Amino acid sequence: MKVTILQTDIVWGNPKKNQRDAETLMDENEDSDLYVLPEMFSTGFATEPEGVAEADDCSLKWMQAQSVKRKCAIAGSIAVKEGSRFFNRFYFVFPDGMEIHYDKRHLFSYGGEDVHFTPGNERVVVEYQDFRILLQVCYDLRFPIFSRNHKDYDLAIYVANWPAIRLEAWSTLLKARAIENQCYVIGVNRVGEDSVCNYAGGSEIVGPYGKTIVECESGKVSAATAKLKIRPLRGFRKSFPVLDDADSWPSIRDDDQL
Repeated sequence: MKVTILQTDIVWGNPKKNQRDAETLMDENEDSDLYVLPEMFSTGFATEPEGVAEADDCSLKWMQAQSVKRKCAIAGSIAVKEGSRFFNRFYFVFPDGMEIHYDKRHLFSYGGEDVHFTPGNERVVVEYQDFRILLQVCYDLRFPIFSRNHKDYDLAIYVANWPAIRLEAWSTLLKARAIENQCYVIGVNRVGEDSVCNYAGGSEIVGPYGKTIVECESGKVSAATAKLKIRPLRGFRKSFPVLDDADSWPSIRDDDQL
């Protein structure tokens, strides 16, 4: 599966501009099977979403149109208003325009995200091109029990607005999740700044041994592409079956966390 990660500089509250910028990066990196955008790629990270979150599905419709046009999948999160509630919703859109979504479980209370957003209550794995893909958003990266691999996924995707001041933690945790779960990990972060933070990117694709396969240029709008192969991953798991020895405490079951 050919994957391209898109490290964008998000313009606050301007979905059309952010969509055009993403299209430019996709045009410059054609023919991927999957494109991955950052967290809240259409608006910037809005902890106070009223007036910013989308109620008209405009960015989802854009993702669907691009997926059909380019014959690819597109993934990224959007601030969504649904009735009177707000969600940080990670959409995975398939080449036919169909979507599956995950609502961010771990809301960033340090920044007040939990005050206005509703947490998700379901762990979501999608299947695409022989890969089983776990959908995760930003702060989820700090909670390994929730993302524990129960032999049910091969690739974890983390989309983020992760501040530059904590970039070393971002890179370290991406590698840790890959090693402990014997999986590929994709981490896509933004660059630029908003009224609260500076962002330095650090977007990368990590292999199951914890090695960086490709990474975006530090601090700049850029993209990076890698071809992920499922057979070597399966072979690694078979020859070194770490997941067979994973703890089976009730506390690591999904339904005990939600």
